[in-house]
Amino acid sequence: MTDGPPARRPRYPGEGEPGRRIFVAAPLQADAVEAVAALVDRVRSRGVPGGGRDVRWVRLDGLHLTLRFLGPTLDPRIEPARAAVRSAGSDGPGFDVVLGTAGAFPEGGRPRTLWVDVIDGVTELAALASRVDAALVAGGWPPETRPFKAHLTLARSDGVPAGRAIAQSLIEEAAELRIASRIDRIGLFESLTGGGPARYEPVEVVPLA
Repeated sequence: MTDGPPARRPRYPGEGEPGRRIFVAAPLQADAVEAVAALVDRVRSRGVPGGGRDVRWVRLDGLHLTLRFLGPTLDPRIEPARAAVRSAGSDGPGFDVVLGTAGAFPEGGRPRTLWVDVIDGVTELAALASRVDAALVAGGWPPETRPFKAHLTLARSDGVPAGRAIAQSLIEEAAELRIASRIDRIGLFESLTGGGPARYEPVEVVPLA
């Protein structure tokens, strides 16, 4: 008698748990989204080394800088989350960020996440994330214990053999990349999975003061 096959590793945090999968993020402006899409096109035009399976690229119509991931949340907690976003948004002005260079995590071997770095506006972005966290704590959430790392996730490789080579292509294409974006809004978004890359539907989007 055997214990059966090993359990499948969840594709994302909270998979299978009840509730809406929500997070707080700062959307990028349209011209920055177009520039990132052009970067992804250049990387994908190189093809998949060895003809293997491609990484899972995110939907480019919802590019954002994540400020706090809340995970599966039941409906009674949605309104307090919306209120926290409104509070954090009214507590500070907009600012500019610059995206540039790229990387993968973990380094070496088979990476799981491919991303573009934030090279300017990091301090302001971290302060915004801190305000979001404080507003959520006031609304009943536990404080975020992980250090904030400003980055733009572009793909998840799930350990596919070609992931390391595709990550290297992204790093090469983004080496001289400089993409500016105004951060003038934050929002509560819901991640909807199934039928391809996750879709990010706005629940509450507010301007920064």
